[in-house]
Amino acid sequence: MLEVTTNHYLVLSFVLFAIGLSGILVRRNMITVLMSIELVLNSVNLNLIAFSYQHSNLTGQIFAIFTITVAAGEAAVGLGILIALFRLRESTDLGGAAGLKG
Repeated sequence: MLEVTTNHYLVLSFVLFAIGLSGILVRRNMITVLMSIELVLNSVNLNLIAFSYQHSNLTGQIFAIFTITVAAGEAAVGLGILIALFRLRESTDLGGAAGLKG
């Protein structure tokens, strides 16, 4: 059987990070950007947990829990902004987001 090593987790994390970064750079609509940010944060969490497991230290896993909490808050604020944008422009296109400036 094939043993899963830290390198496997790092490759998976890199792939998730690359997909998330490409989604952020494409910027078609706000939903795509929010999902891409979540992918980037999950790839960082995967790195933290993989290195934490490799070094037998719980610090990375605890920090990953805090990062997940911040990501949940970011998703809530992002969805609130998305709803405001949709009510104002009836579209989730990021071109109309400049109209949300105070």
